[in-house]
Amino acid sequence: MSDIPVEAAGKPDDVRRALALLNAAGARIGNSLDLETTARELLDVAVPQFCDLASVDLFQDVLAGDEPHAAGPSADGELRRVGFASAVSGAPSSLAAQETTEGQESGPVPVGATHRFAHSSAGGEALRTARIQHTSAAEESMPARFGAVVQSTLSVPMVARDRVLGVAQFSRAKGSEPFGERDAALAAELAARAAVCIDNARLYRREHERALILQRSLLPPGSPEAAGLDIACRYLPGSAATEVGGDWFDVIELPGHRTALVVGDVMGRGLRAAVAMGELRTAVRTLALLDLEPAEVLGALDEIALGLGRPAPESGGRQARGQRGGSDDLAEVYLATCAYAVYDPITRRCTFANAGHMPPLLLEPDDDSAMLLEVPKGVPLGVGGEPFEQVEVELTDGSLLALYTDGLVESRDHPLDEGLHAFRTAFTDAPYELEDAADRVLNKLNVHDGEDDIALLMARVQGLPADSVGDWRLPAEPRSVSRARELTGQQLATWQLQELSDTAELLVSELVTNALRHGEGDIRLRLLLDRTLVCEVWDSGLVQPRRRRAGATDEGGRGLQLVGLLSSGWGSRRTPYGKTVWFELPLPDGDTKPADPSEALLSLF
Repeated sequence: MSDIPVEAAGKPDDVRRALALLNAAGARIGNSLDLETTARELLDVAVPQFCDLASVDLFQDVLAGDEPHAAGPSADGELRRVGFASAVSGAPSSLAAQETTEGQESGPVPVGATHRFAHSSAGGEALRTARIQHTSAAEESMPARFGAVVQSTLSVPMVARDRVLGVAQFSRAKGSEPFGERDAALAAELAARAAVCIDNARLYRREHERALILQRSLLPPGSPEAAGLDIACRYLPGSAATEVGGDWFDVIELPGHRTALVVGDVMGRGLRAAVAMGELRTAVRTLALLDLEPAEVLGALDEIALGLGRPAPESGGRQARGQRGGSDDLAEVYLATCAYAVYDPITRRCTFANAGHMPPLLLEPDDDSAMLLEVPKGVPLGVGGEPFEQVEVELTDGSLLALYTDGLVESRDHPLDEGLHAFRTAFTDAPYELEDAADRVLNKLNVHDGEDDIALLMARVQGLPADSVGDWRLPAEPRSVSRARELTGQQLATWQLQELSDTAELLVSELVTNALRHGEGDIRLRLLLDRTLVCEVWDSGLVQPRRRRAGATDEGGRGLQLVGLLSSGWGSRRTPYGKTVWFELPLPDGDTKPADPSEALLSLF
């Protein structure tokens, strides 16, 4: 075993053959961003044009996307056999089997297995020194059963950026010309080209996995729940050969047991697209909880996307609004499409708004085929300058609704119209069970190995039954406070929720009293029962209530403080004719008792 200096010299025919081999390597190695595939491409070039047998072993750390080892004692870790090729009949199934243990011959190392090179072996020396090692059959280090077939082996370290990724071993069988110095130079060049490609694939794998982890962490966990809706959702990342995209979906609970359904797609790929998706998803949730109309949510989100896509202003001046500047890829990352819908289970109405996204799909219970809803398709988020429109659709119980991203219906293999038709067919024929329906749609469309990410959100409309809603109109006069308490107590008794009566009646009286003092017009009281109890008080006033901390000597100002103390949540929202103030109480579960109103009252003084 000896070190080989790398010198390129030889006869004209040898030089031509070497150049042809290098040209083939340049054309065939590195066509994918997959580590294992790149290693196999090196073997395809080397066998049988350069050698009779070859293998590639890479460090486990490299395959995991971590930083490679520097040459030296640290380059002695665990490797995995990622590729082996042979043009010799009856050759051993593993080229480096004799080097897996110190001082003795062991069994072959199959592709996919992990192993360590013996410290004094050619492979071990190549990894530690980052220099080519030549082993011949005449040397004692070559076991007899290998010497019967192999007469010469080059162990070539795969080095990129002065870091050792692994080792490639090239062998020639008996009857072939033994390796010489120019062969060592050629082997070093082949390994170096492959090492650069493998290192690029490693960096891509690391970014891809980090982006995928980030993206999955930002998606809703498990199966979201919503009042009046059965929901099934699916997210499928693109194939391993493509970068992570910016697809996302969300299910957001709104006051009054309403639900916001969101599906979006950030244009661009990679870690930046995943980060942009996270920022926009957070912005959507924040805007949704402000209880804005869908068109208003998209309008505000468009302003946020403009800000996200704009690079930091230069010192000494502010960048004009709407001016992007910076690189083209930054502008692309923060362009996005989004479909936003709000469903009210009491009215069975769903309000849609669209920012350049695919149209929602709806299947009514009595229809023979699904239809694409005609929602005005606004410009993508981040373009700016155009208002968004919204439409309201009344849904019947049993209707099936789908929001999705373009990866589900569009690919290089077929145009968009063909994909939409296939989706409508699969959606129409889907089974009634929602989880099965989602799986059936994806299987029918054969999207599991697609290039683009896919987000699919399916919801079956159920609505709240009439006996889960209590709704009354009250005149704007003082006696309405006691009437509201009475109606609340009666309704809770009907629902067998007497445990909540004291708390609910107290809070209802506070909200009705505020409506009389600070609101306008008649008062509407509504109680909603689902997974929680929601109480709403409506009036025609536009002034939103504001919670403040009352001083020790103040006679009033403690009503909303009391509502905040005794409820699990409260708030107010605008309506087309005024405002609604609401609070929410959890249903008793036997383990926890409702809050004691008397204790809450004492804590305010």
